[in-house]
Amino acid sequence: MKKIALSLASVLAAAAFAPEASAIPAFARQTGMACSACHAQHFPVLNGFGRAFKAGGFTMMGSQEQVSGEHLSIPAQMNFGQLLKVRFQKTNGTVPASEVKGATTNSGQWQFPDEYALFVGGRMADNGSVKVGVMAENALGGTAAGIVAGLRTPVVIDLDAASVSVIPFTTDSLGPFYGYTESSNGINRAIRWAEHRKEISAYQYVGLGSLAATGLTFVARNDMGYINYTRFNPEFASNGAQTATAIELALTPTIADFATVLTLDILSGNAHAGVAAPTADYKGSGITAQGHGEVAGMETGLYMTYAKGDAAGFYGDKTATTIGADFTVIPHTLSLGAAIRSASNAGVGDNATTFTAVYDLAQNIAIVANYSKYSKVQGANGDALFTGMLEAAW
Repeated sequence: MKKIALSLASVLAAAAFAPEASAIPAFARQTGMACSACHAQHFPVLNGFGRAFKAGGFTMMGSQEQVSGEHLSIPAQMNFGQLLKVRFQKTNGTVPASEVKGATTNSGQWQFPDEYALFVGGRMADNGSVKVGVMAENALGGTAAGIVAGLRTPVVIDLDAASVSVIPFTTDSLGPFYGYTESSNGINRAIRWAEHRKEISAYQYVGLGSLAATGLTFVARNDMGYINYTRFNPEFASNGAQTATAIELALTPTIADFATVLTLDILSGNAHAGVAAPTADYKGSGITAQGHGEVAGMETGLYMTYAKGDAAGFYGDKTATTIGADFTVIPHTLSLGAAIRSASNAGVGDNATTFTAVYDLAQNIAIVANYSKYSKVQGANGDALFTGMLEAAW
């Protein structure tokens, strides 16, 4: 009976939409469901519905009209969405008298846009047992990487109680786990519970969850967890050999009424630039834990990450541990959080304390504020960082 209940929960979850990089209206249009159907507390944090939709290759349909025929099943309209981030950042480093105001974050800098992207995604095919989807992020502003910032096309084979997936992907900066992860802990740079990524995620501080990557991901998943095996080249849209490996072992149980995602991640191998000799060793490892539930009647997210790089490899001699919590103090409106980072960079302590706030003007529009205080001076930028941001998706 328990197995049947778990399978039923997965089917119900799969009926929702889920974005990978943020609340993406392309999927809302495909499924006819609101952002809150799939996001815990606020985007881009995924709940169980969102994780199940992702596992299904972004293919689940809702009320939208379809074009169907023999070996054909696609939405009647191509579904698009846009994401805009406008940020103001202020650090407390010294401002030279000659500096033009806003030239650096020390004098207060508006970043318009910090990110502006066009998303295209959804079902490409679904014949029942084999599903094919796509998600493409096209950078329109805020980056010099070119038009395609991320692209993946999951091919999912449904085995009833489990599924297996093959996911070709490329990304300019979201890391080797862009192919697949269900965590909101910064394993994928875009999927993190707060804006200050290096302060609330050890994976982002060390670098395991960011940088360019092109590769092929293989996933086996059931109701209790998944295994992700990825071969990749740490370059964007690369024709070079895929000689580095990323492995994620994940458990997804419910513990004390908290939906959890527990991961072990290992990176190894090296990078080839085209046919050139290897240029760097990509060695690192980490563990994460997250739980979504309620505390004192408030929606709550609890987060922990640990990551370590290899001193002789690309990531360097970095180690970090982060612990954070996010509480929705006004339902569907205001979330407040805090995180601490204990880190070491080449043997030097680099700790941080971060406070976060997200005020949802609507399910797809948020005002975000993050403040971080550091244990040591961050180069020319002093020892504190404030970020205020408007984030909108439509």
